[in-house]
Amino acid sequence: MNRRLLLAAPLALALTAALAACSSDNDSSSSDALVVGASSVPHAEILREAARLAPDLKLEIKEFDDYVQPNLATESGELDANYFQHKPYLDDFAAKNPVHLVSVVAVHIEPLGAYSKKVKSLADLPAGATVAIPADATNGGRALALLAAEGLITLKDGAGVTATERDITANPKKLKVTALEAAQLPRALDDVDLAVINGNYALQANLKPATDALALEKGQGNPYANLLVVKQGHENDARIQELAKVLTSPEIKKFITDKYSGGVLAAF
Repeated sequence: MNRRLLLAAPLALALTAALAACSSDNDSSSSDALVVGASSVPHAEILREAARLAPDLKLEIKEFDDYVQPNLATESGELDANYFQHKPYLDDFAAKNPVHLVSVVAVHIEPLGAYSKKVKSLADLPAGATVAIPADATNGGRALALLAAEGLITLKDGAGVTATERDITANPKKLKVTALEAAQLPRALDDVDLAVINGNYALQANLKPATDALALEKGQGNPYANLLVVKQGHENDARIQELAKVLTSPEIKKFITDKYSGGVLAAF
């Protein structure tokens, strides 16, 4: 299966799909509302808490269930900002698409985790076990790095965040690695022996990363902090700066700690 998302799809078609796929906290948009696209969990939940803390901000949240449309909608101006991605993904997306997007602030880390309904520990994985990983380039490489850190595979020196199955140099259990669209991974747990799932999709599927994951990324030194992103030139917009300030406040840090119990970690 091709691990790469079809990021080069025509812009107009993708934006049409974005408008059809997203949902809003309000049926009608206020002309002066700050419109932010986000994944449902935990991003939209954190944004709703930010809106509660700063009611004068007039924040409108549009929820997306993929990693492509919110960037295209931010580039086109349909969104003022988005909040769903880490820097390696943003860099990879910008390298493959004609967008001009920049990070404003890092907010949180979602530790990537390995989950299974078939085994109780990674040591119990049988020879030839099927392992599903995210299909997008950066999260796929990140998943392979987690498997390597747990001793299940060995990766070529210097493979980095964009590692692919071709960079596996040792696979003692002969694991069968397959790439799936990230949002589909929780549903694939019934069909595979192990799935490496992004934190937001794990939470959305009622998985508890801190207790359910057989392996979990470390938060310390983790380069995959999720970002508030805008189109270049809008970084200093007063509303964006106000939102950035609220999203990195002690109150939001406490909210993240209390609500997600280690499944989401503040990056500030």
